Amino acid sequence: MSAATAVDERLAPASLVRRLLGRPELGAVVGAVAVFVFFSVAAPTFLQASSLSTILYSASTIGIMAAPVAMLMIGGEFDLSAGVMVTTSALVSSMFSYQMTANVWVGVGVSLLVTLAIGFFNGFMLTRTELPSFIITLGTFLMLTGLNLGFTKLISGTVSTKSIADMEGFPSARAVFASKWEIGSVTLQVTVLWWLALVAVATWILLRTRAGNWIFAVGGGADAARAVGVPVVKTRIGLYMGVALCAWISGQHILFSFDVVQSGEGVGNEFLYIIAAVIGGCLMTGGYGSAIGSAVGAFIFGMTSNGIVYAQWNPDWFKFFLGAMLLLATLLNAWVRKRAEASK
Repeated sequence: MSAATAVDERLAPASLVRRLLGRPELGAVVGAVAVFVFFSVAAPTFLQASSLSTILYSASTIGIMAAPVAMLMIGGEFDLSAGVMVTTSALVSSMFSYQMTANVWVGVGVSLLVTLAIGFFNGFMLTRTELPSFIITLGTFLMLTGLNLGFTKLISGTVSTKSIADMEGFPSARAVFASKWEIGSVTLQVTVLWWLALVAVATWILLRTRAGNWIFAVGGGADAARAVGVPVVKTRIGLYMGVALCAWISGQHILFSFDVVQSGEGVGNEFLYIIAAVIGGCLMTGGYGSAIGSAVGAFIFGMTSNGIVYAQWNPDWFKFFLGAMLLLATLLNAWVRKRAEASK
């Protein structure tokens, strides 16, 4: 075989099948189609427009956080404090605005700074101590859980905040973080728009920027990435601050949707974000995955959590189905990746 022929083979465009097998979200898309077909048959109300509204809303509340968590996992790290951080951001906004009798936008701004500081703390401690992210963020999770409850009871005297619905700036803040529109018989929540926008930005970062290359390189091997000039410390801190930014968005949605915040909310949600990312094709070992896959994983969560209700099954079985989907998705993703590598 001549050298020219060899070069031509390397430069030849990949087939459609090979390109599809190389996509991390392929397994999630297959799973989403299967779940959709299953509940369409099992629950007649599943296909109603009002049901679609509920499914999209459930998916968006998970998807807003699943996108940055997926990026963090691609970078080879975890954040077990993501769930309670959402509640922390809402509590800070509410209590600061109420206690200072300030425009609620002041509380929103203070909350943003506090939440980003928590994300910076996680990333800084990880890079300084070299401890596993599991340990670092588990410690943050426990501290935030205690602070959420302790400060709320100390300031409000109860486990929930005071209503700020009558304070200046509340209507405009609600329009940004918790508005909704009626489109025919479909109710579209603003969280769906936040979700789609964040997935689009995350996908652009991962696939079209130098920072995206850094994230994949750090997830594939931090030492090797550092050896070729990748700013590993800045990349990791940036990823944790990205999770914090989205936690702030989610927290403001909770606050301006319900006026008050319960200090114990958010515990356990971090696992839902990780599950959505894993179902969407992210590897637990890092270096592989996509933000689009996390969106598909969140959509599967929304279909399953509501499909069980529409099918009039006992909701106690939801965690079983979620665990089964996680296991099946992980096995399918591993198979797809092996096929993709074999076809190269």
